[in-house]
Amino acid sequence: MKEIMTPREAAEYLSVHVRTIYRLVKNGEIPGRKVGGSWRFKKNALDEWLTWRENPSSTEKGQKERIQGSR
Repeated sequence: MKEIMTPREAAEYLSVHVRTIYRLVKNGEIPGRKVGGSWRFKKNALDEWLTWRENPSSTEKGQKERIQGSR
């Protein structure tokens, strides 16, 4: 799987319809960037989003630990 994905590729990766991807990104619920008028999604950002959706509290804790460890 490519590191940077189109909406269609992201939909296939997440096993959802491409309209769902557009709805999620429009509502700010999924990480994505517009590049030259087209949406693009990083695979690792989608993976982190999925992990957060499964267990929001453990992801926040991990982020705090990474931030504190980098000081």
